[in-house]
Amino acid sequence: MCFQRRNWRMPAWLDTLLDRRGRAELSLEPESLGLKVCKFGGTSLADAGQCRKVKAIIDTDPERRLVVPSAPGKRSAKDQKITDLLYLCHAHAQQGLEFDEVFELIRDRFRRIADELGLDIDLTADLDKVQKEIAGGQSVDYAASRGEYLNGRIVAAILGFDFVDASEVIFFDAKGRIDTARSYAAIKALTRRPRGCVIPGFYGLSVEGRIKTFSRGGSDVSGAVVAAGAGADVYENWTDVGGLLMADPRIVPNPRTIDKLTYRELRELAYMGATVLHDEAIFPVREAGIPVNIRNTNDPDHPGTLILPQSALPEVTGLIEITGIAGRKDFTVILVEKALMNSEVGFGRRLLGVLESNGISYEHTPSGIDTMSVVVHAQQLDGKLEKVIEEIRATCNPDDVLIQPGMALIATVGRGMAHTPGCAARLFGALGDGGINVRMIDQGSSELNIIVGVAAEDFEAAVRAIYGTFVKD
Repeated sequence: MCFQRRNWRMPAWLDTLLDRRGRAELSLEPESLGLKVCKFGGTSLADAGQCRKVKAIIDTDPERRLVVPSAPGKRSAKDQKITDLLYLCHAHAQQGLEFDEVFELIRDRFRRIADELGLDIDLTADLDKVQKEIAGGQSVDYAASRGEYLNGRIVAAILGFDFVDASEVIFFDAKGRIDTARSYAAIKALTRRPRGCVIPGFYGLSVEGRIKTFSRGGSDVSGAVVAAGAGADVYENWTDVGGLLMADPRIVPNPRTIDKLTYRELRELAYMGATVLHDEAIFPVREAGIPVNIRNTNDPDHPGTLILPQSALPEVTGLIEITGIAGRKDFTVILVEKALMNSEVGFGRRLLGVLESNGISYEHTPSGIDTMSVVVHAQQLDGKLEKVIEEIRATCNPDDVLIQPGMALIATVGRGMAHTPGCAARLFGALGDGGINVRMIDQGSSELNIIVGVAAEDFEAAVRAIYGTFVKD
């Protein structure tokens, strides 16, 4: 996708609110904001009860005028997502197999939601058309998108909003990227309607006039595109969690919610494993400088997490200098040793060139005067390791090549770290006190994060040690 970069200017409501409340106490008060675009995830619309919660949320704020719904998600751990069932129907059709029984599950789900909501809406014709089109060989994108389309019809009916097919306002260019000029013009026109609008997520229209889905981020991307096109004052992303957490709750019991963070911090945390919202899925609003508020449909009074440009947030002072901790396992270190490496021009280029020629991306390259290490995810080396080692020996003529598997990387992220002396000392002190050996250290010049490598078996203990040192209850 390609989006036009805009020079970010702080919205008047945000500037006023910051001045009035103090920049360290930013919050999102409904009376302070203008137009809001609200995206609701699959769990937020899984059944009639969840749909009623969505209606209550929209009804409490007249500025929530553009709504982007996902397809119904799972109602329980053993349930199936509507989108998964649609993919299954398409796979059956491609093999010439009947899929009536599977499609009946889809029919029953939508009928039940509409009936329990007491809506005067008949989806029979739409459902018949979808089944016929899939059986007739329609594309997988068409099949996958129908969950959002049908759910959009239901959400529009319960809210009393206009239903707007995403294929009428979101357009792709010949390279499969968003046609921003055309899309934004169509979306902007929706803001002039007297009623609110529901635009299904996950898909738009290709240059050939066919339904095309987003390859990653699905409805999150749709919501961000709608927010950017509408020039929204805030993009609310409603899901089943109350915002981003400072650490993985499977590792740290009841971690704190991140109140506010920057887009850069989000990218660092998402890259290292935080999965609530991926930075790439909100690229349009990030480029436009539109704040993102992650909220919980099941706890609408919780303020959630607010994501803002760096310029809108103050320098962090006080007890908590970090924003969050995230990490991943299964990394391998390729350690290359060679005497006088530092005086050999082009050594690093040749070493990394071996990885490039084998289609391998790397994470980090910590180095010493006669050593250079390359950190690679184990998946990247699957079936290629021996070939890579042979090519490094032939290309770089090293004294030795050592392989160190089973490493985990942990990123401690925070804009306050650059302005708080002793952060690194506290981090390494915590690991030392926990008896955890640090195998790698990497910190960028921006001092936004410190990345440490530890043995995979020490991963959970290391995360808990870092969290316990920086976050005090």
